[in-house]
Amino acid sequence: MTESPFIELKNINFRYPNSSSPLLQNLNFQVDSKKIGLIGPNGCGKTTLFRLIVGLTMPDSGEIYFKGQLVAKQKDFTTLRREVGFLFQHSDDQLFSPTVLEDVAFGPLNLGYSAEEAVDISVQTLKRLNLEGFENRITYKLSGGEKKLVALATILAMNPRLLLLDEPTNNLDPSTQERLINILSELDLPSIIISHDWDFLQATTNELYTIEHGQLCQCEEKLLHEHQHIHTYGNKPHQHKH
Repeated sequence: MTESPFIELKNINFRYPNSSSPLLQNLNFQVDSKKIGLIGPNGCGKTTLFRLIVGLTMPDSGEIYFKGQLVAKQKDFTTLRREVGFLFQHSDDQLFSPTVLEDVAFGPLNLGYSAEEAVDISVQTLKRLNLEGFENRITYKLSGGEKKLVALATILAMNPRLLLLDEPTNNLDPSTQERLINILSELDLPSIIISHDWDFLQATTNELYTIEHGQLCQCEEKLLHEHQHIHTYGNKPHQHKH
């Protein structure tokens, strides 16, 4: 018997109120064990797709399945969100506790772990991301890069089976980007990453998709592997062929 996809979207349609055309139209997609990059112009529906997957936005029509079961009610999406980590584009939308430890421990506590267990999970997660000593740091005083890594820690502390990362390199300096690449490369987790950064996607994903005319389309392999350009990465302008 064939195992059901972890998440499957069938014939998803979505239109924003007062919009003259649908944003997503008869979209079909299966999420399994791959690391996927999602690229495309602003406003094409990339973030909306993430919000639909986790139930923060509901489709006008179509079906979403989680491990073979239809999810349609918020209680169903609550179960799904326990296994799907969604990193928001803006870290300030994700961090709300006074200290780093409180932010990271919030998820494990909601999963039913004791306070002692939640603290231990949080400390180990921070250590995993080379954030030892951050436990008592004041969250709002962190740099943008530090906030991004702490936001990732809040997700990983919940031991997700899938990562959804929305523009994770936004406003990160090159050294923090490299750090994030190393972290994601070491994680044995399927992921979908929204980004405009070709190099980041090349380093962290193995398939590339875009949204055209409201549907997901897999990019030709040559777009990712024969991408030629001149740009600055790691403070060194260069031209290359993937």
